[in-house]
Amino acid sequence: MEYLYCKNDNFEDYSSGRVLYGGSGIPNFPVRLINEMFGRAVHYLEKKSDLTVYDPCCGGGYSLTVLGFFHSAEIGKIYGSDIDGNMLEHAGKNLSLLRYEGLEARKKELEALFDAYHKASHHDALQSVEVLKKQLGKPVDSEVFQADCTKPLPRLDADIIITDVPYGNLVDWDNGEGDSQDLMLEQLSHISDQEMIIAISMDKKQKINSAAWNVLEKHNIGKRKFLIMSRKKG
Repeated sequence: MEYLYCKNDNFEDYSSGRVLYGGSGIPNFPVRLINEMFGRAVHYLEKKSDLTVYDPCCGGGYSLTVLGFFHSAEIGKIYGSDIDGNMLEHAGKNLSLLRYEGLEARKKELEALFDAYHKASHHDALQSVEVLKKQLGKPVDSEVFQADCTKPLPRLDADIIITDVPYGNLVDWDNGEGDSQDLMLEQLSHISDQEMIIAISMDKKQKINSAAWNVLEKHNIGKRKFLIMSRKKG
C-alpha cells in the first residue's frame, strides 16, 4: 500500500511511555498507520472540520491521543470507550495531554522523575513535551466511558469511527455470541443519523460479514489489514 496521508518520519516523541502514558497490557498502534487510516476516512467525508471521532475499543487511548496531536485543526471532539475500566483510566490520562494544562502536568511529573533519578530517558521525554506542545494547534475536547461495543451504544453523532479491534486469545472479545466485530459494526451503525465513515484495523485472519456497511477500501499491512467503510443507506 502507498501511504497518501502520512510521510515516513521519526515518531519517537509519540512513543508509548515517553510522554504518552504506557504500561503493561496497554496496546499501542503504529503512528504512521493510524494517521493514514484517519486521512483515508476524512477523504470520503463531505465534512472536513470540527469532526467527532470515536474509538469503541480505545484501550489506553494511545491512538486517539496521537490523532489529537496530529489533527487538532480538524477534530472537534474525541470519544473513547472500552469494556475494561482499568484501560479507561489510562485513556483519560492520555487524552488529557490534548489540553495544555494536561501537558504541563505531565511535564511536572517528568521533571520530578528527572530530579529524582537523572535518567536520560526522562530528559528526552521533557524535550518531547515541548515538541508536542508545538504540535498541538488547539486543545481537543475528549470523553471516555465504559461500554461493551457489541451491545447497544449511546448516540454520539460521530463522523469518524476509528479502531483496532482486539485479536488473539482475548476471551472478553470472543463472547460466544457470534463474530464480535460484526456485532460491533451493527451497533456502531446506530450511533448517529449523519454521514459516518469507519476505519477499522484487525488481524488478517479476522473477517467481516456486516450488512450495515459498504467496504470502500481494503489494505494489508504486515500482520494487519484495515478497511475503510461507509454506512449503507436505507
